[in-house]
Amino acid sequence: MDNPPMQEDRGWPIVRYRFVFSVQTPVSLPEYAGSTLRGAFGHALLRTACMTRERQCEECPLYLTCPYAAIFQAPAPASHSLQKFSAVPHSYVIEPPPWGRRVYQAGEELFFDMTLFGQALERLALIVYAWQRAFMHGIGHGTAILDDVILLGPDFDESVFDAGTSRVRPHQQSLQLPAMTAGDCRLTFITPLRLQENGRMLQPEEINARILLMALARRVSLLAEFHAGFVPGYDFQMMNAAAASIEMSQNLRWQHWVRYSGRQKQKMTLNGLTGDIILRDVPAFFFELLQLGQWTHVGKNTTFGLGHYLLEREL
Repeated sequence: MDNPPMQEDRGWPIVRYRFVFSVQTPVSLPEYAGSTLRGAFGHALLRTACMTRERQCEECPLYLTCPYAAIFQAPAPASHSLQKFSAVPHSYVIEPPPWGRRVYQAGEELFFDMTLFGQALERLALIVYAWQRAFMHGIGHGTAILDDVILLGPDFDESVFDAGTSRVRPHQQSLQLPAMTAGDCRLTFITPLRLQENGRMLQPEEINARILLMALARRVSLLAEFHAGFVPGYDFQMMNAAAASIEMSQNLRWQHWVRYSGRQKQKMTLNGLTGDIILRDVPAFFFELLQLGQWTHVGKNTTFGLGHYLLEREL
């Protein structure tokens, strides 16, 4: 079976950054801070980038060129070969501190990670400035100062922020993934996986290798198309058939989570699945996709960190 075209030679325009803050006044974060951080980031980015102060972005004459819209509310295409979109996948993923409510006291270090894709990398300086403003204005009833931004590579970490000037230093913005051979692997979901079919959340026993891998393939393909200007060239028909033959076992459990949506002004239940999935006899071409998924996440609500897994080959 031929391998589908991948991005091995050029590297993928995907980078994970760690934002490190020094707490000034106590910051109280909820049990899972992903949506809290996303909301604060969005408000700060809007205050920083918006020029017209229109009530609705879609009504703004600058909508198609606005950096806020490009990052936080990307316009959907009028038509697409895969499906009709009301919104396109966002060009970032926020990975909050580990699960568990916590108060960070003055003088303590607070950090979280954020992965950027494609054109969002070109707006890193704006994103850094928005996070500075967000924590200066206050998150979780407290304030913090940005001390560092660290590029988290597969094999090394690199500080890319000059705290004295608040400027981002030039650095490599691509991800090179090692080639991997066919075989078995384990995916350990550390934040809830939310996979749906026909608008219905799938139960653990309903998830199989084909559903999981094709959801991941669609996500990676759309991120590349909408935010990096290229189409990976996946043969979805061939990949679907290959994924259907992969044996899968799982030890998944429900993680209950309720969050408050500031936009919708109501509580929202976002249950999902955590635990392990084991895939047997996975063709080699799927492993680049599985490696990428550690950065892109998979499933619903990935922007605030859900669907985050770690890949392990040695079983």
